[in-house]
Amino acid sequence: MPTSHEPLPPHWTPPLAKPEPRSLCTDCGVSRMAEPKRCGSACQFIRPDYAALETRVHGRARDSARPDELHFGPFRAMHRAALRKPADGAQWTGITTRLAERLLETGAVDAVLTMAPDKDDPWKPVPVLVTDPAALAGCRGMRMGYAPLLALLEPARARGFRRLAIIGIPCQVYALRALEAELGFERLYVIGTPCSDNTTTENFHVFLDLLSEKPETITYLEFRADYHVELRFSDGRHKLVPFLQLPISKLPRDFFPLTCRTCVDYTNVLADITVGYMGGQGQQWLLVRNERGQELLDLLGDEVALSSPGSAGKRQGAVKGFLANVQRAAGGLPLRAMPDWLRPIVGWLMPRIGPRGLEFARARVEMKAVETVVHLEREQPARARYMIPPHVRALVKPYGLGE
Repeated sequence: MPTSHEPLPPHWTPPLAKPEPRSLCTDCGVSRMAEPKRCGSACQFIRPDYAALETRVHGRARDSARPDELHFGPFRAMHRAALRKPADGAQWTGITTRLAERLLETGAVDAVLTMAPDKDDPWKPVPVLVTDPAALAGCRGMRMGYAPLLALLEPARARGFRRLAIIGIPCQVYALRALEAELGFERLYVIGTPCSDNTTTENFHVFLDLLSEKPETITYLEFRADYHVELRFSDGRHKLVPFLQLPISKLPRDFFPLTCRTCVDYTNVLADITVGYMGGQGQQWLLVRNERGQELLDLLGDEVALSSPGSAGKRQGAVKGFLANVQRAAGGLPLRAMPDWLRPIVGWLMPRIGPRGLEFARARVEMKAVETVVHLEREQPARARYMIPPHVRALVKPYGLGE
């Protein structure tokens, strides 16, 4: 490990300890730290307390009387957003990467903790500490798999870094916030991306194999709010695949682990700012959650174009249909397959009459909530009482769950 007196490469990943085995774990990195028993108080899959952490981070817990806070968590402002000059090779226009670049360019942080692609597999995430703004271009794009992001917090502190930016998914950010007070950093900026389902990188390659005869040529994959997955290929081709045409039924039953099927935080509610796709309608969806989140957005100035999110359609039918399939799958029954002749028709209709914009985001949050309750109460009923927060119970109550 480099000492604090040696120059740090633009991308740096120190040697990592092996993880401590856990029954429900996404390998956020805490179990690889000097005190792996911290998992007991930091893990969202043991006994999460979102109200307490929301109050600590944002000054208050979510308020169900405020529009959309029951679904999305506390926020000050919500936008559709796009960089006026999109970054080459970025997912969407590159807002997340640009925020991190600006923090380094302005000297607000000493380093950015994020993910980079593995040198042998561009889809595999590797945690890195980045100190050069130009090096962040190599971190653009989507990765799929588990990566122990938080294991780099102790090496960062040992290097003398006191101001850090962290780009993470919800299970990583929850553990970070639970440990924040004892980590001893002078200042943390937390940029969150939404997440609902993750899997191993090896499993993800199985999915890619089903999408193309030459999966090695796929360079980009994005789930979009218009009910399509966008694929880009090394020869410059683009392809849109309707959700209904995805080979989900061909995936193994354990493709998504129980952790990701029972995640209670889709929208990364403990981040300072959340940047994702769900409510964007062709642009990114951006939630400023606290004063530090506004500070982050202000760093972009006129580089970013903001507008109000739209909303259309009704989510209840889609959520009820999803719930029925989840209950069948959880009971070991095959999913109800839509006739092939009907798929193109429904695929054409959904972007036009299905939930769109914020209603699409609300639908996805409710889908994750019902999935959590169904799977957890069936597979780990003793944990359900402690792992399912009150706001998730409230989201599923209209669908006859969570009583």
